[in-house]
Amino acid sequence: MNILAIDTATEACSVALQHNGTRITRFEICPQQHSQRLLPMVDEVLKEANITLNDLDLLAFGRGPGSFTGVRIATGMIQGLALGTGLKVAGISTLEAMAVETAAKINDESALIAVASDARMDEVYFAVYSQTPDSVNRIIDEQVCPPEMALEQLDSMDQKVSKKIVTAGTGWTAYEKLSEWRANTYGESHEDVSLPNAEYMLSLASKAQETGNVFDAVNVEPVYLRDKVTWKKLPGR
Repeated sequence: MNILAIDTATEACSVALQHNGTRITRFEICPQQHSQRLLPMVDEVLKEANITLNDLDLLAFGRGPGSFTGVRIATGMIQGLALGTGLKVAGISTLEAMAVETAAKINDESALIAVASDARMDEVYFAVYSQTPDSVNRIIDEQVCPPEMALEQLDSMDQKVSKKIVTAGTGWTAYEKLSEWRANTYGESHEDVSLPNAEYMLSLASKAQETGNVFDAVNVEPVYLRDKVTWKKLPGR
């Protein structure tokens, strides 16, 4: 399956192309430059593969959670690409993508993966995942919460003493309580995956296609988690 994935939900901007079994990727840390860099990066990976958008089978994007502006940029871009090609779109959780990347790097199916991304305002975007042979499963739902609430959920998990917890996301260094918990409770049992990367959205997009969890352009929606933030949908909704 030929898939193009994009993500701008954080200060990172990334694009990944899966074509004929190979992957071509771009990843840059470029705060406040996503709108200038995203389309050129898309053009670069397509040219490197010597294909056009019409050769793709599916589009995917980081649907959040993340910054309002960043998620909005990716949502608008993917809607435009989908409208121009008629391709379906898979919305991929940025937290799940970080969990998938962490799982690939640690290669330890016995560990749980706790993702906490800095949401500002003394909160984190938080979720916990278990690992499967080919992906991850969410065992604590995505949410935005204070660091203390994230720690309460981790400490109350069943079998916590028999499971190593691996951490990912910027929240673990952004907030002192999370940093202290990680250092005091689990020491070196973390992997340095701090920001989402579109490369690790490709397998999740393929899975979404298999399960029918893909959408037309007009039905694409971001996820902010904060109720007070809304998204203006395309005309006709």
